[in-house]
Amino acid sequence: MSLLSVAIKRYPLALFTRTIVKPVTTQAMHIQSIPMWEGTGNNYAYLVSDDKTKEAVIIDPANPPEVSSHLKAKVDAGFKLMKLINTHHHHDHAGGNKEISQAFGLPVVGGRDCALVSETPGHQFKFNVGSINVTALHTPCHTQDSICFFFEDGQDRAVFTGDTMFIGGCGRFFEGTPKEMHKALNETLASLPDDTKVYPGHEYTKGNVKFAKKVLNNDAIKKLDEYSQANKETQGKFTIGDEKKHNVFMRVDDPEIQKVTGKTDPVDVMGALRSMKDNS
Repeated sequence: MSLLSVAIKRYPLALFTRTIVKPVTTQAMHIQSIPMWEGTGNNYAYLVSDDKTKEAVIIDPANPPEVSSHLKAKVDAGFKLMKLINTHHHHDHAGGNKEISQAFGLPVVGGRDCALVSETPGHQFKFNVGSINVTALHTPCHTQDSICFFFEDGQDRAVFTGDTMFIGGCGRFFEGTPKEMHKALNETLASLPDDTKVYPGHEYTKGNVKFAKKVLNNDAIKKLDEYSQANKETQGKFTIGDEKKHNVFMRVDDPEIQKVTGKTDPVDVMGALRSMKDNS
């Protein structure tokens, strides 16, 4: 009799088997991107839902004809729409507020200048969408009422940045200053966990990369260039950690960028970069 046979007779079989435990999935956040005005504004609206509680919100549904059918389908699937969220007041983000809020009975949450706004959350104010934790982050510059929204479901993290941060870029300083954008990008958003996925208000990546290559030559920008050329959409594919590597507006301390701009102070570098981009 073999040693194995003797051992099996003497000890319970359970000692020789290993229980396989399947991983438990606790994350329930689902993000649906809704492209709008493709070929012109290249905007995005985002439908964010919690599969656990069947609660959902819609972010920046500026063009109702392209958004309403998605919202109706979500409602028909048993979800309850809770809020309409705006990242800022510009028409291509908040222009659909009246039609969408009336059609679906939604309160408008956003900056103070957003159409029909009923609630303006303070900086770092927290609320929930079902089991998803949401934090409002004030990022004035593109507009003074710009707010980014940070969503967390366990280890699944996303930030909806409107026109404050794009993949590889940032918005124009229509109502603000380089100092404000530096704070928005390199303090407020940079402080989020590096694995936070970025969902901007527009698909501007190709243009941002074109400019970035003029001021910085690094591997991260090359990789972003390759991805943007091969893929039509880039939202949710890159993280805050990635932006710190390939977004030149988040690299104002980089010696190579300082040399190109002729500036060393981070705020001055930010201003010079934006001016260069605006005139490129």
